[in-house]
Amino acid sequence: MKILNLYSGIGGNRKLWGDAHEITAIEFNEEIAMIYKDYFPNDEVIIADAHEFLLKNYMNYDFIWSSPPCPTHSRMRYTCTKQEQKTRGKLDVKYVDMKLYQEILLLENYFEGKYVVENVIPYYEPLIPAKKLGRHLFWSNFNVGSYSSEKNVLRGNSMSVLQEQRGFDLSKFKIKQRKDTILLNCVDSELGLHILNCAMNVIQKKDTTQTSLF
Repeated sequence: MKILNLYSGIGGNRKLWGDAHEITAIEFNEEIAMIYKDYFPNDEVIIADAHEFLLKNYMNYDFIWSSPPCPTHSRMRYTCTKQEQKTRGKLDVKYVDMKLYQEILLLENYFEGKYVVENVIPYYEPLIPAKKLGRHLFWSNFNVGSYSSEKNVLRGNSMSVLQEQRGFDLSKFKIKQRKDTILLNCVDSELGLHILNCAMNVIQKKDTTQTSLF
């Protein structure tokens, strides 16, 4: 199966997918892309704007995972911004990044494969209904089922705890990016596997002649 992994980060969602698939990862940050490639050498890693890459290449894949940037949607950022207004008289308001909804609409209406778009639970009512799994929302054109995890990753955890929980050791990498932030941005790998399995089950039931690909 040909998989497109957009805004891949270091590969939290991809960690348990194995090497049976043809995976292309798109990541804009070179340092983060380097870490991804170190962990998943069989994947094709492209340093590019994921939003633009999707528009030009969506038709070439069977399954697409997208995790667009979340800060402008974040309840935490919204709360901090409102608090700043009270304490400093300053309000650093940002427009909500509509790339999230642009990608959902593109995939829902033009893409013939299976897709999932992941993001935080926003501070506003989502403009397009989504399914809540864990701490995030998921938009998809297949049933992603239900998922629960005992993992509880909280901001402020030590690097050793974050690395153990996320399954990535970043100690050997000399990078400018904050390593704890990179780990906090990782999707739960077990959740990533759960969603891929749901997508594969749907594809296999739809076209049983293709099951040998998986």
